[in-house]
Amino acid sequence: MKAQLSFLVGTYLWTSVLSAQILSAQSGPPKGSAGQASLEGLSRSYRTAPVPNERLQNSDRVDALTRGGKLYLSLQDAIALALENNLDIELERYGPRIADSDLMRARAGSLLRGVPLTVLEGPNGVGGPVETPPGSSPPLTPSSSAILNAGSNPLQDDLSIIGATPLSTGPPVPLRDPVLTGTISPGYSNTPQASQFLTGSNSLIGHTLTGNFGFVQGLSTGGTLSAGYANLRQSLNNGRLDFNPYVASSLGLTFTQPILQGFGFGLNGRFIRIARNDERMSDLVFRQQVISTVWNVINLYWDLVSVNEDVRVKREALDLAQKLLEDNKARVEVGTLAPLEVTRAQAEVAQARQSLTNADSLVLEQELVLKDVLTRTGTADAKVSAARIVPTDRIEVPERDELPPLEELVRVALQDRPDLETGQVQIENTRLALKGSRNALLPSLNFFATAQGSALAGHVNTLPLPGASPGTSSARSVDPAFLGGYGTTLSQIFRGKFPDYSVGLELDVPLRNRTARADLAHDRLILRQSEVRLRQLQNRIREQVEAASIALKQARVSYQAARQTRILEERALEDERQQFEVGVATSYDVILSQRDLAQARSNEVVTESDYVKARTALDRATGTTLRNNHVILDEAYHGQVSRPP
Repeated sequence: MKAQLSFLVGTYLWTSVLSAQILSAQSGPPKGSAGQASLEGLSRSYRTAPVPNERLQNSDRVDALTRGGKLYLSLQDAIALALENNLDIELERYGPRIADSDLMRARAGSLLRGVPLTVLEGPNGVGGPVETPPGSSPPLTPSSSAILNAGSNPLQDDLSIIGATPLSTGPPVPLRDPVLTGTISPGYSNTPQASQFLTGSNSLIGHTLTGNFGFVQGLSTGGTLSAGYANLRQSLNNGRLDFNPYVASSLGLTFTQPILQGFGFGLNGRFIRIARNDERMSDLVFRQQVISTVWNVINLYWDLVSVNEDVRVKREALDLAQKLLEDNKARVEVGTLAPLEVTRAQAEVAQARQSLTNADSLVLEQELVLKDVLTRTGTADAKVSAARIVPTDRIEVPERDELPPLEELVRVALQDRPDLETGQVQIENTRLALKGSRNALLPSLNFFATAQGSALAGHVNTLPLPGASPGTSSARSVDPAFLGGYGTTLSQIFRGKFPDYSVGLELDVPLRNRTARADLAHDRLILRQSEVRLRQLQNRIREQVEAASIALKQARVSYQAARQTRILEERALEDERQQFEVGVATSYDVILSQRDLAQARSNEVVTESDYVKARTALDRATGTTLRNNHVILDEAYHGQVSRPP
């Protein structure tokens, strides 16, 4: 029993030293004692950093901007709230961390799981007030479709240009994480024997203790290094053995290196390079999500400004209609006006009141959508739900647009657009994966080398030799170098007393190789498809920049026309009032002029909104949304904006 314990302790200590050295090499310089470093290195391999629970409460900025039950927002405040609370951005914050975990897999020699490449475009708002052609009556219920569409499910923009068909994985990459295996097994056996000649008994009883340990390490060249340490301690009731009990041990080292298929640092490091590119793509996808969200917030904010301005216009129209009604009533009482004019004025008041109600509904719906975008809780927070949003910025249309030439805008877009850079990284990844497909065409030719040392030690068998005559001496003549135990076997192994060496080549030649040829052709076709999609994306970006530039110019012309129309309609209404006072015009003529002025004012609000959204669309088309709105990407990633509310 004492010998068995010595055998177990010795084997355990030897393998512990080996594993401690391996783990310390993998995890960096040790801290503290060697034993503590070994335990820390061992436990680190079976732990991972916990993922904290998501913070589902709104940032403090929401409370700081709320005063007296109203949420006062400038455009920069709205953008800051979105960067801190928007859940679409929060979803994309996990992307870079997912890419980091994929890089860890690649460094371990495993296949990649991929990173998400989708971007959410944000919900629709009410779209601002409805523009009405001059001379036509405004719709009585313009808010119905707008309210139903507001806040509808946002679209997803997939930035992938590779498509859904996967690429071939190519030759397998050796596992880079070392693997330590071990088996300790005590055993007992009782085997019946048909003859006593070999063992001296009809029942062969054995006590065994097996301790085998192995180590495998993949290499960056594609090769594999493995070591095996095997031990067997056995005690038998067999008199023919010279040593009983005895210990047999062996320590072997095997090196295998592919020469054709699977050879090379670049080939076996391709997944690591792809994973690093995926980290870049995750950062680009996050940037694209921030651009999309900021663009969406800007549009929603200016829509809220425009519908609030439209409420003011509708209220002024109602005031004008009510004033006309009071004037008509007074004229009817003194007998200078027919009662029919009062009825007409009352109908105009009712229509103006309906238009104001519709405009108020648009404001409420737009506030609801904006709250969902700017907070984590939405209207589930009673304070947020009850607060009315008060936009503090007003739309200002500059006298002129200082824009660079169109070619310069296109150049900036092709340089700064993250979706285009994401496509370029995907092309690079496809070319890296193509190295594996191309290498898989080669035959498999492997070089291998094996070195092993064996050892045997034990005690002289004290059992009588089977078949010996009674009285014959049981003394045996054995080589004293084999006398001993576990320590003797270690000495024999490390002195190389019983070596075994071998080297060789292993060749595997597929005669038709159709699978590898098909995979390479398939991956090349996917690469060509991706290059075409990248060209489509470049053309689409150029088209978007040109279209946004045209839309901005058109929006300016429309605004100038609407502004001039509003000025003329104000003069026309004043003239109609003067003519009505002297009895030349009827109250119906005044009503028509009031309607035309209300429509002109609403149309001016619409064109102001169209202009500012056209400018925002140009910023997005050129990839300058974040720069022009003073957004710091690092603050967006951490969800903390340094600018005070």
